[in-house]
Amino acid sequence: MATLNPTIAEVTERIRARSRETRADYLARMDEARGAGPARQTLSCGNLAHGFAAAPLGDKLRLRGAEAVNVGVVTAYNDMLSAHQPFETYPAAIKAAVREVGCTAQVAGGVPAMCDGVTQGRPGMELSLFSRDVIAAATAIALTHNMFDAALCLGVCDKIVPGLTIGALSFGHYPTVFVPAGPMTSGLPNKEKARVRALFAEGKVGREELLEAEAESYHAAGTCTFYGTANSNQMMMEVMGLHLPGAAFVNPDTPLREALTRAAAQRACALAQAGEAPMSRVVDEKAIVNAVVGLMATGGSTNHAIHLPAMARAAGVLIDWQDFEDLSKVTPLLARIYPNGSADVNRFHAAGGMAFLIRELLDAGLLHEDKATVAGGSLRAYAKEPYLLDGALAWREAPAASLDEDILRPVSNPFDPEGGLRLLTGDLGRSVIKVSAVAPANRAVEAPALVFHSQEDFLAAFKRGELERDFVAVVRFQGPKANGMPELHSLTPSLGVLQDRGFKVALVTDGRMSGASGKVPAAIHLSPEAVDGGPIARLRDGDRIRLDGDAGVLEALVDPAEFAARTPAVFRQPQHGLGRELFAPFRAIAGAAEAGGSIFF
Repeated sequence: MATLNPTIAEVTERIRARSRETRADYLARMDEARGAGPARQTLSCGNLAHGFAAAPLGDKLRLRGAEAVNVGVVTAYNDMLSAHQPFETYPAAIKAAVREVGCTAQVAGGVPAMCDGVTQGRPGMELSLFSRDVIAAATAIALTHNMFDAALCLGVCDKIVPGLTIGALSFGHYPTVFVPAGPMTSGLPNKEKARVRALFAEGKVGREELLEAEAESYHAAGTCTFYGTANSNQMMMEVMGLHLPGAAFVNPDTPLREALTRAAAQRACALAQAGEAPMSRVVDEKAIVNAVVGLMATGGSTNHAIHLPAMARAAGVLIDWQDFEDLSKVTPLLARIYPNGSADVNRFHAAGGMAFLIRELLDAGLLHEDKATVAGGSLRAYAKEPYLLDGALAWREAPAASLDEDILRPVSNPFDPEGGLRLLTGDLGRSVIKVSAVAPANRAVEAPALVFHSQEDFLAAFKRGELERDFVAVVRFQGPKANGMPELHSLTPSLGVLQDRGFKVALVTDGRMSGASGKVPAAIHLSPEAVDGGPIARLRDGDRIRLDGDAGVLEALVDPAEFAARTPAVFRQPQHGLGRELFAPFRAIAGAAEAGGSIFF
């Protein structure tokens, strides 16, 4: 086992000390629940009969007793979204697999799964972040019947995996295995898709050409192949030890994917039978640090600067953006996956993928190896890749060398000696910036502010030709309390066009950008948000702003006394239509972005 990097050790200990009381309280609650024994034994005869009334006879006989493990399946299946459509067939496959080892499985419940790719730039996007907490609550409802001894969580995309994690951690006395569906096969290259988007933003191609490019890119069942939040989720589940090794990026509807799904189901049974690896012990300080390191090493989604604090808090672990910053400084960037490069996740997987990445990070002392995982043993098991040997699932060592160093590199030859995320601080508050896709020459911008209260206002100004200059776009009243913190990904093509024309441009917002944050410097998740009277609410058109991603600075170059004396702007977003009125209570109690933007913590 390699010696742990001193900074990794120091940050982990800092988190452990900060979390001592909340973590102890969480573990005490989970140990109390675990000590009560198999849940079905506590049910009355009427309760239990309701629980197995619809089960096949063989399952019913097992469920009447206390010996057989019953696995609760929580699924995000729907057939509109490509990433979750493959889950349609999983329940039958899981039930068949567990019966082979004398167990049973029941679909405990479904959770909603909305797609930011469908709602991007639309009013429905204002429900996106809050859908995570709805999913967490729905997961708890599914598992609360006390019929189960273990859980399988079927989910892939942006808010779904964080929501499932938060909900399942409420039942952390169960062993829980996350079961992915895998990415769709490669379609139109992401770089070509981005080129067509930029042409459309400039009015040089029409909607039909744009739609054709998008349809060629998003063309089949499976996760979108760029490295956004969905695929960052899958990477994290592996480095946290919640997947079977190598499960993240195997394509749907292949023999290997089917074998991994069956094995995950049987593994959940084995863990429950042995009383091993309850989720409360798998998700600890070390797992959270590993997740952050994985994000930094791969240039992962900025959305996890919000999701990981909420996920960690559900396990009693307290993290902040300073932890992200410090871990980023010692984590080399080992992967270039679109939008941080031209390759998609299928090419990353083919180049060596997660097994190669984890082995490199372990050997460099950048991941905690000595931690519980659902695979058993230590995280070293995840430095192997799955394959079929005479039709049976097996694991082998990762390639000794990357098969394509334009995509995946060893620690000895990284793309960058530091990770892809920075903390920005200054008189405007605290925010984060993803720099892994931003050219060094574009990471620092000092220019006048142009203030907008919606992305629609910005796009209208772009179409009118009013933005042909150096500027910092300030898009405010986009935080959790203001309107649910929608992603502002629709700004990316226009900002990219202006940068390509030679203008120095940047974005400052109390909203989110995207898991696909790209080449334009963007200070996002700015806290405190405008609706809480944060400094961003006092900015005016023409104020000079300095954003420096390398120096970690975000500040308004305005006389401090004058700035402090300004009355903060007030703006009320429309909060009705497409179900938005139902989420008024969520907006009222949402926490700050750095704490996870959650209604729970």
